Amino acid sequence: MPKQENMRMEDIEELKYDMEILERELMKNHRIDPNLYLEYDVKRGLRDASGKGVLTGLTEVSDVTAYNLVEGRKIPAPGNLYYQGVNVYDLVSGLQGRRFGFEETIYLLMFGRLPNKEEMEMFKGVMFELESLSGRFVRDVIMKASSRNIMNALQRCVLTLYTYDKKPEDISPGNVMRQSMDLIAKLPLIAVYSYHAYRHFRLDETLLIRNPEKGLSLAENILLMLRPDRKYTELEARVLDIALILHAEHGGGNNSSFTTHVVSSSGTDTYSSVAASIGSLKGPRHGGANLKAQTMFENIKENVKDWSDKEEVREYLQKILDKKVFDRTGLIYGMGHAVYTISDPREVILKKFARYLAEEKGLMEEFALYELVEETAKELIPIHRKMFKPVCANVDFYSGFVYTMLGIPQELFTPLFAIARMPGWSAHRLEELINAGKIIRPAYKYVGRHTEFVPLEER
Repeated sequence: MPKQENMRMEDIEELKYDMEILERELMKNHRIDPNLYLEYDVKRGLRDASGKGVLTGLTEVSDVTAYNLVEGRKIPAPGNLYYQGVNVYDLVSGLQGRRFGFEETIYLLMFGRLPNKEEMEMFKGVMFELESLSGRFVRDVIMKASSRNIMNALQRCVLTLYTYDKKPEDISPGNVMRQSMDLIAKLPLIAVYSYHAYRHFRLDETLLIRNPEKGLSLAENILLMLRPDRKYTELEARVLDIALILHAEHGGGNNSSFTTHVVSSSGTDTYSSVAASIGSLKGPRHGGANLKAQTMFENIKENVKDWSDKEEVREYLQKILDKKVFDRTGLIYGMGHAVYTISDPREVILKKFARYLAEEKGLMEEFALYELVEETAKELIPIHRKMFKPVCANVDFYSGFVYTMLGIPQELFTPLFAIARMPGWSAHRLEELINAGKIIRPAYKYVGRHTEFVPLEER
């Protein structure tokens, strides 16, 4: 081996050793005594001792309810979710006789009310005109820097769209509305094209780039652009549309929407705000949770011989809770929620459509396993954690299963969440800007110690 290459390898090993030293120093000097959080009554995660979120703002965008007040006491109740005051159950059931409703949901969240027929047709026409990307953008931005993680590709592309905007820094409501609608329309294309670019440039597969078609819903165009044969059933498109509706918004306190408020309160541009919210959603504790649930079910199917055997399923779930199998975190993913107790309305609705899709796909045995895990986990988790309140499945429990049945690759699970949540983020950003509140700046208590500076020669 040439001396120069040998020296380079030695340098790499030395750098690795030095980095390990720095990491140990880092870990030693950044740990805070956990007792101090109790001493100063710190609301970790912006939650109080009962787990309820600390009130930090007001919103009319959406409401999440899970309790009834009876003589001053909170009694757990079936969950409800409201978009601009409209119950999501009514929003979905109101689609009977019509095929798709995500576009109507976008209008409702953005403008605060349901549109009439003429307004809906006008809005869909505007959205389709925005549902395009220039060949230059696709070539120079999406294709030339493909990413294994599509969420990172979304962030990069959204930030790059700043340079294509003639008024990127204008944060007046009208301009932010224009930017928001543009991003809502373009995000599906960016996600699907980024996925195809990843498959082509990193896995050497055939490159497929297809334009959306006018007159189709956003859900239909996602399937059209994603699938090589362009084909999908009406039920498949309808179920994807329902999933988008259910993920569109969930109160101002969820991590990514709160990020939207925090970043928007600084007065920054729309593209920076959306990129920050995408970064928040990318985390496995937020938007990435359905992928964890799907991975968990793959593990269960590999290790449980008889999917219909209640006792065998129960024993394996207990092993998961005991941190003996799967990822050893002790978590049954898709179970439990910070607000919902009796039921998550999104899960209730999506489960119904998951059943329809499983029947069409011949996957009822697998659907039955999901039901069995859900019911068994509801019994085991409260006992294991010594909890008194009930535990329900959340929307992540069935969403990964639904996406898998739709043939959507796992790389697009969280990007689909971002596509769906973009209208909610937009509504929260506009709400923050229109009400012109103060910059959001919560307090952090300093618990370190002050020391005298020592010159380098004397250390």
